[in-house]
Amino acid sequence: MPLSGLPHSESIGTPPSIANMLSDPLARAIAAAEELVATAPHIQDEADLLEGLQYLAGGISACTHFAFNQHPDHPFLLTGTGPFTKMGLDNPDTLYFGTRMKGGREYVVTGSRGTTTDLSFQYLAGEYTADSVPESEVAFDDRELDIAPDGSFEWRFEPKRSGQLVIREVYNDWSERRGSLAVHRTDTAGTAPPRPTRDEVRNQFHSAADELINRVQTWLQFPKWFYLNLPVNTLVAPRSTPGGLTTQYSSAGHYDISEDQALVISLPANDAPYQGFQLGSLWYISLDYINHQTSLNGAQTQIDPDGMIRIVVAHQNPGVTNWVETLGHTRGYLQFRWQRLAREMTAADGPRVEVVEFAAVPDALPFYESNKISEGDWLERIALRQRQIGQRMLG
Repeated sequence: MPLSGLPHSESIGTPPSIANMLSDPLARAIAAAEELVATAPHIQDEADLLEGLQYLAGGISACTHFAFNQHPDHPFLLTGTGPFTKMGLDNPDTLYFGTRMKGGREYVVTGSRGTTTDLSFQYLAGEYTADSVPESEVAFDDRELDIAPDGSFEWRFEPKRSGQLVIREVYNDWSERRGSLAVHRTDTAGTAPPRPTRDEVRNQFHSAADELINRVQTWLQFPKWFYLNLPVNTLVAPRSTPGGLTTQYSSAGHYDISEDQALVISLPANDAPYQGFQLGSLWYISLDYINHQTSLNGAQTQIDPDGMIRIVVAHQNPGVTNWVETLGHTRGYLQFRWQRLAREMTAADGPRVEVVEFAAVPDALPFYESNKISEGDWLERIALRQRQIGQRMLG
């Protein structure tokens, strides 16, 4: 019984017919999105499907959150991608914030610079869709801001076209301190949006529905442009990342290894302030990086005495510090990112991939004895990830 003590129908009225419910577009979109997920061509087993349904649930949450809480007249920074609302091969080392903006209006972003490695700003005019990538109207990092001695800053921006501001706060070490961020529109600061009308709520449900379908379709299509046309079990030479992130280079690829195989990825340690490596599933999302080591950044990566980094991607535990877990995904995506660079990267900075039998992993690691890690120390590495993500998300 409801808290009011009245039967449900007496407390809020008899529910309208399904055909007249304002939420009907979202309900239909959820069913259509589930069909897209269930018929995705990469699904091989029940585990793939269940992962896709969890991914869908996160998308429903994110799209509904954005549709009902974004007001370009009264902007607020929201997080649409995170550990539980994944999309677009989300980076485990990044906090993502975004807000809608209207063309021809002035917006002010204020904040305090934390101790994270990078803080970048990008304005996208338009949307990601299944057949296009939005144009980047502006892209820069915090080195272009006038930051006061106390870490505070202000940035004023008037976009030419309506679109979305995306802010990324990037950690090369999860123990660093996040900053603070806020946004307002100069001509509406201090005012409040009016109470929603029935038409506005109807439009919000439509917006959530459209965004959900677009989200699923786009990120199923996106890897075909940048990953699946590459030879399997390889990584491209570092290249400037498409989409306007001017100080980021990346190296991408996809893998396909059996239970008894491993990838040994070797690359020289470099001078990039941020380096991150991660695996992604064929849903084009990160794997569980809280409870498993499915990614490595600069602070987490062991460097060998010869100045090389050697990472082992395998289903089984090889007992080495730089093991990156596949979590049973025999196929998936490989991604390196380098940020805040002061120079161009070349093929000499890039990774080399070798497929080996799992039993041959020790022979493929010239410093295997110093690479080994005890079971207790491994558990502590995972416990540290769990603590640091908890502190980051609640900080």
